[in-house]
Amino acid sequence: MISFVRQPAETAYFVSLHRNKKSIEIDLKKAAGKELFFRMVEQFDVVLENYRVGTLDKLGIAYDTARLRNPGIIYCSVSGFGQTGPYRDRAALDLIVQAESGMISITGEPGSRGVRNGVSVADMVAGMWAAFGIMNALRVKEKTGKGQYVDVSMLEGQLGLLQGTIGSYMADGEVPVPMGTAYKALLPYQTFRTQTKDLALAVGSDKLWRLFCPLLGIEDMLDDPRYATNPARVQHRESLIARLQDVFLTKPYEEWEALLLASGIPVGAINTIDQVVEHPQVQARGMIVESEHPVAGPVQLVGVPVRLSETPGSVRHPAPLLGQHTDEVLREYLGMSTAEIAVLRQDGVIGHSC
Repeated sequence: MISFVRQPAETAYFVSLHRNKKSIEIDLKKAAGKELFFRMVEQFDVVLENYRVGTLDKLGIAYDTARLRNPGIIYCSVSGFGQTGPYRDRAALDLIVQAESGMISITGEPGSRGVRNGVSVADMVAGMWAAFGIMNALRVKEKTGKGQYVDVSMLEGQLGLLQGTIGSYMADGEVPVPMGTAYKALLPYQTFRTQTKDLALAVGSDKLWRLFCPLLGIEDMLDDPRYATNPARVQHRESLIARLQDVFLTKPYEEWEALLLASGIPVGAINTIDQVVEHPQVQARGMIVESEHPVAGPVQLVGVPVRLSETPGSVRHPAPLLGQHTDEVLREYLGMSTAEIAVLRQDGVIGHSC
């Protein structure tokens, strides 16, 4: 990561997201700083940036200039709305994109105003689409030797998540609305209150429905044409959910979980974050790991969610301090001497290594 803006490097959010990265601090407004950037472009395969559209053009380090120094460079830009179109110059943070994409309009309880997703899904998903695009471009480069520009829009990333929702609207013309934890096409498929904590239930087929009803003592619903098939249940959602909610309030979650799991009915608890980090499955898979940060000390982080059998990933290094690896990177990748680095620092081209 290259930075020319100082930011707090010890926030929990920063420390959680930026592990396994190195940080160098270069003033990209200075000619010597630009030259350092281009020398690194000559050495590396990928440039990833998420500045406002046009910022790197003004600095003189955008893709069209970078590829003159390395025709094989893969240059990925992540922006709110993409590099073209009437919204290209708009500032966009996660909330704005969740709103503009329609994501907020379908999130929340029935009859209520839409709400923001509990995590920065527009930010996170844009990063995932960027990684996907970069990997595709790297594959092409392996075959052709050519680099290319990768344009990732946060807005379009959200549309990628909304494919099914948009497809349904295109098919039937019905504008989707918030449904809480429920799902339009399946029933029962949502959360219910119990005597202890909320329960998530997914009866995803008529076969499961026939197994499910006797467990709750509602065998009469099997013979009722209003509930015999999933399409019929969808049409009579309100009366069905009311009946099931009354039944689920007769026992604690723990009893329902044991009963339903024994018959293969998908069920789960609504866990809080403190419960998730202590979850037996999370612990068994080692998904909470510890890393030693130079300022924050020992910190616990979420591990790597993708497991490769031959080359497993790990949290090898904590999040860096700003400019922590400036000298290391300039020496290792650009072959610069201590004296050359000292001159750059004296001239204000690079920051102080931590």
